Amino acid sequence: MKLMDSRELTLRGIILGALITVVFTAANVYLGLKIGLTFGSSIPATIISMAVLRLMGGGTMLENNMVQTQASAAGTLSCVFAALPGLIMVGYWHEFPYFVSLLLTLAGGMTGVIFTIPLRRALVKNSDLPYPEGTACAEILRASSPEGDAESLRSLTKGSLVSAAVAFATSGLRLLSDGVSAATSFGASVFRLDISFSLALLGTGYLVGIGGGIAMLLGVLMGWGVMVPILGHLNPTADPVAAATGLWLHKVRFIGAGTIAVAAIWTLLALAKPVAVGLKESLSIKLRASQDESDQDLAPRTLIGLSIGLALVLSGLFTQFLWPAIPHGASLVTLVLLGLGACFGLGFLVASACGYMAGIIGSSSSPISGVGIIAIIAISVTLWGLESGGVLSPDQRPTVIAFGLFVLSAITASAAVSNDNLQDLKTGQLVGASPWKQEVALLIGCAVGAVVIPWVLQTLYQAYGFVGAMPRADMDPTRALAAPQPALMAAIATGILTHNLDWLMLEIGAVLGIVLVIADILLKRRSLALPPLAVGMGIYLPANVSVTIAIGAGLGWLLRKFPKEQGTMIASGFIVGESLVGVAVAAIVGATGSTETLALPIPDMLRAGLGWAVFLGIMFWFGRSVRRPTA
Repeated sequence: MKLMDSRELTLRGIILGALITVVFTAANVYLGLKIGLTFGSSIPATIISMAVLRLMGGGTMLENNMVQTQASAAGTLSCVFAALPGLIMVGYWHEFPYFVSLLLTLAGGMTGVIFTIPLRRALVKNSDLPYPEGTACAEILRASSPEGDAESLRSLTKGSLVSAAVAFATSGLRLLSDGVSAATSFGASVFRLDISFSLALLGTGYLVGIGGGIAMLLGVLMGWGVMVPILGHLNPTADPVAAATGLWLHKVRFIGAGTIAVAAIWTLLALAKPVAVGLKESLSIKLRASQDESDQDLAPRTLIGLSIGLALVLSGLFTQFLWPAIPHGASLVTLVLLGLGACFGLGFLVASACGYMAGIIGSSSSPISGVGIIAIIAISVTLWGLESGGVLSPDQRPTVIAFGLFVLSAITASAAVSNDNLQDLKTGQLVGASPWKQEVALLIGCAVGAVVIPWVLQTLYQAYGFVGAMPRADMDPTRALAAPQPALMAAIATGILTHNLDWLMLEIGAVLGIVLVIADILLKRRSLALPPLAVGMGIYLPANVSVTIAIGAGLGWLLRKFPKEQGTMIASGFIVGESLVGVAVAAIVGATGSTETLALPIPDMLRAGLGWAVFLGIMFWFGRSVRRPTA
């Protein structure tokens, strides 16, 4: 039900969202290039928006929701860092051309918004996916509104304060360990178990539920209990424990990517009918006229016009990119059409997979790089086929490799935006927002983010350089940004087109994916489930992420007999508190260039002990809080 004061998309909200966007986008690009990780921007944007609008007076829950929708779209658009720097790493670009980078990021992001419109109906409106971060964001908005429940607000606040304190003591002061790792070896075989002490992951697991948690834990057991030990046995080294991480990173993760690819295809086949229905409904003028505003998407004519405009922009960008190096004939036209087909065809498939994964475990933990691997493989194999068929020549290979990364950048932008947007649309559904107004806010967020991102990329490249690609000879290579994702994408594209890629791990993953799909089908006949996509994510993601999510899911299962409301609020608070501290720490890292600015000289053994004690103590406190009847 709408509030009496139903202001949503306002000018001050747009301006506030743009200001938040600039900060979050810059921080995410920096962190992504430095360590390969980013922070979720929806929840911090919600908190900041509420505080500012409350000071300004007259802010509504729906207006707050629009601000966070806009800001989070731009914040997640920063994931273009996972592909675009690859053009510099392969030596094709020597800087980020501003307007080309801007238009590519803008077109990719807006394409992702278009994809979410039919997906909203299939994966949000007519789905029971938990969307943990979207649910948490909605709980914040409802609890903080004038009509919010006081007890729920107290639970949310308690969870947020506890999580913020722990996160600051962990990532800021380095007083607590952020997790533990235990490994043992039998000959050349290594078995390892990692646990993170992240309360945000614990809260995510509680919201995800036991099915997804067990599936992810199974993926971890397959990865570190079967695959790494077998590979270690087949590739003995003097120090097997030290080599185990490399085996997981360079071998087992590709098995996970293959599993994710098959599981994603199967998931999309299962969703084909509801997605088709959603697309039909989105393009129906008659149906839109009869719908309540709470269920209306962008007008069909606007949607079609925007799609045509984006296709023209992408065509122009691809033509401009290829014009200097590719003959102006059939080869050029073929590549431009291939790029368009990849952005709208492959891009939609990737966006759908990311949206579904966000629905399972949240957008922050959804493996964008995993589906990026799948996308660059599909693009590069197609380009290799064109070369083998004589459409392209071997001397054009450097341009072709770069073009694959260029197209991948647009697809990454659309996938990342879809990944986050469905969370935002879930939040909107829970608080009674208008989908079409959210979609307008998303488009605005993409525009603001696209203006900022190329400048940030160029500034960071000139200031630090990338590993293996320095802008000036006199720069310190030890300060270079690792940029792990674009380096990996560039290596895959180069490996396929030069016939040097190891396909075995991907093929094993694909076979495993088929087995898991069959197992899921058989289990569903017994009213059970084993989501193959979640298993693939358990293999691909770092073990500490999946294990802690599984612990949170198990905690939720143990507390299943008690009312869920307070548990949901505290779990949401866990995500809120850590997210806010993550933003603050990112700002400190960006300002000082060091992750150790606030670190205290605490012995590692003591940090680990304190981390365990605090983590277990908070789980015990959480259980008691859920079991205690509310006043």
